[in-house]
Amino acid sequence: MKYTRLILMGMICLWLGACASETDPAQLYKDQTAEQIFRDGENAMLKGQYDKAIKHFEALDARYPFGEHTQQSQLDMIYTYYQQNDYPSALAAADQYIRLYPRGPHTDYAYYMRGIIEFEENHGVIERHLHIDFSKRDLTGLHSAYLDFNQLLQFFPDSSYAPDARQRMIYIRNIFAQHQLQVAEFYFARKAYVAAINRASEVVQHYQETPVVPDALALMVKGYRALNFNQEAQDTLKTLKLNYPDSDAYEDVGED
Repeated sequence: MKYTRLILMGMICLWLGACASETDPAQLYKDQTAEQIFRDGENAMLKGQYDKAIKHFEALDARYPFGEHTQQSQLDMIYTYYQQNDYPSALAAADQYIRLYPRGPHTDYAYYMRGIIEFEENHGVIERHLHIDFSKRDLTGLHSAYLDFNQLLQFFPDSSYAPDARQRMIYIRNIFAQHQLQVAEFYFARKAYVAAINRASEVVQHYQETPVVPDALALMVKGYRALNFNQEAQDTLKTLKLNYPDSDAYEDVGED
């Protein structure tokens, strides 16, 4: 009986060892060079075999952490995780790369991909909910994307990714301005005129050159009129007329 038990225990140990060797990168890739692992990972990535590519890149990072291909494989991991829609892992990979190579020749890509991931993860939400109550939307992710793109421009102004990052920042600022305006409209609809004016004023002061500034000024005019602040309403109307005389917003409020 004891002998049988020992045999069973031995078989279990052998089975566990075999399973471990099938999943342990150190065993799976023990006979491969860094060059082989890297090339296999690159080929898998180019073929769209992202699960397979990730395994190769992770193995390369584990077995050859200071090899000549490791830095590129870490960049490839960011892209591969992104293609899999595994945004948390992609962000973690980008963060790790930035920590290891804060001013490296390809760190601009890591910053850019951080921004892209945050942007894409939240952009779809914005597009789907463009006509709902924006006062209930959380734009934290887009704010993070904006900061990532801003860091890219600050640290790597001549990067090839800079023009696209700059355009995305403009788009995000427009979203922020629209968000503030819709919150102001939310307050105005509930006759919270002071809160509506304050929010609309935020748009005018902090989001200049965004498309919704005329609408923010018009809302301020309406708010002042509702409060019987006639002088403030007239002053704001003059500003609207001077800067946006042909806007629909000016036609909407017109002359008192």
